[in-house]
Amino acid sequence: MINVDSALKIILNDIRTLRGESAHLTESLGRVLAEDIYASSDIPGFDNSAMDGYALRALDTQNASKRIPKILNVIEDRRAGYISRREIKNGQAIRIMTGAVMPKGSDSVVMVEDTQRHGKDNVKIFNPVKRGDSVRRKGEDIKKGEMVLVKGTRLNSAHVGLLASLGKARVLVSRKPKIAILATGDEVVDVGGKLKPGELRSSNTYTLYSQILKCGGIPKNLGIAKDKPQMLEAKLRSGLDCDMILTSGGVSVGDYDLVKFILAKMGTNIRFWKVAMRPGKPLVFGLVKGIPIFGLPGNPVSSMITFDVFVKPAMLKMEGADDFSAKNVDAVLEEGITKRRGLRYFVRAITRWDDGVYFTRTTGPQGSGILKSMALANSLIVLPEEEENVDKGVRVTVRFLE
Repeated sequence: MINVDSALKIILNDIRTLRGESAHLTESLGRVLAEDIYASSDIPGFDNSAMDGYALRALDTQNASKRIPKILNVIEDRRAGYISRREIKNGQAIRIMTGAVMPKGSDSVVMVEDTQRHGKDNVKIFNPVKRGDSVRRKGEDIKKGEMVLVKGTRLNSAHVGLLASLGKARVLVSRKPKIAILATGDEVVDVGGKLKPGELRSSNTYTLYSQILKCGGIPKNLGIAKDKPQMLEAKLRSGLDCDMILTSGGVSVGDYDLVKFILAKMGTNIRFWKVAMRPGKPLVFGLVKGIPIFGLPGNPVSSMITFDVFVKPAMLKMEGADDFSAKNVDAVLEEGITKRRGLRYFVRAITRWDDGVYFTRTTGPQGSGILKSMALANSLIVLPEEEENVDKGVRVTVRFLE
C-alpha cells in the first residue's frame, strides 16, 4: 500500500500528452491550447472613441461648467465603421460613436451626458476633459508580436473572443481524450433495469460519465461486465481503442473481485494496488498495451473521490493543461472529526466564506456507499496521514470539487 502523493506521482509519470488538432473557434471552448498565440496586429488597430459623445481638443473645454458652458461648432456626425476626412480645429467638435476612429486634430472625447446640443450646428460642453479622456489608444489592449495566450491554457469565453479579435478562425488544441468506462459485478444493473433482490443500479457508470465530460473528455460506456472472466476480458479489450480505461468495482480482496486477475492475464503492467486513503483504498493503476487503466473502487463515493484525486489530474495532463494540481484553501473546522492515523482522509464537506474566512463542516455520515453525502458536498476536507482525531475550531485543508 502506497500513499496518495506517491500514487499520483506514478500516475502522472506514466501519462503522455495527446497530439494537437486544429479546431474552429466555435468548437474550441473548454479545449486546451497546443500552441502559443502571438498577436499579428495591434488591438485596437487605431485610436478610437470609448464613449458616445464628441471628439474635440481638450484645450477647448477648459473651465467649462453648467453655469458657463463652452460652445463648440459641430462640423460632422461620424458613426463607428467610418473614417472622417475632416480635421478638427480650434472651437470645433465631431459627434462620434463608441468605437469610431478618432478624427484628425482631436485628442479626447467628452461624453454625451456632459453635453447639450445647441441649435443645429453647435454643442454646449458642461465639463472639462483632459487630453486622452475616453480614448482607446492603438495597441492599448494588445501589441503586435505580443504573446497573448500560452500553450496549456484551457480556453474560456474571453479567450475565444480574444482569438476572434486576432483573426484566428482556427486554433491548435489538444485532442479530447476518449475514456472507456466499465462497471463490473453480478449485482450491478443498468439504470433502466428492474432490480431483483440483492441487485443495485450502476450509478458509477453515470457519475464517471459526467465527471469525464466535465474534465473535457469523451466517455465511452462499455456497459456492465458480470463476474465471469471471459466476459470481463472481452469488455476490457473493447476499450483498447480509447486513451484511458476506467473500471468500477472488482478490485478489492473478495473471491469474485476479478479485475486485477484479468488485467494481469492481458499483460497489464500494474504499477500499484491499494492507496493509504479513505475512502478509496482498493485502487489499481497500470498500463495495458500502453493505455492507462484505473481499477476504481465499486462504492459510489470511493469511485467519485478517486476520480477527483487521481483520474482528473491524469486527464488534465493528457489534454496538455498547464496546471493539474488541486485548488486548496484553509478553513476553520466547525465540528470534530474522528480519524485513524496512517490514512489520508477525504471528508465530504460544505465549505462557506464568511467575513473573510472559510468555514467547513461535514455533510453528515461518511460511509463510502452514501452517495447523497457527495451530492450535498461542495468540497472535501483533506486530513493528512499523520493526524488522528481532529478537534472543532482547528484549521484544515479543503479542496473544492468544482
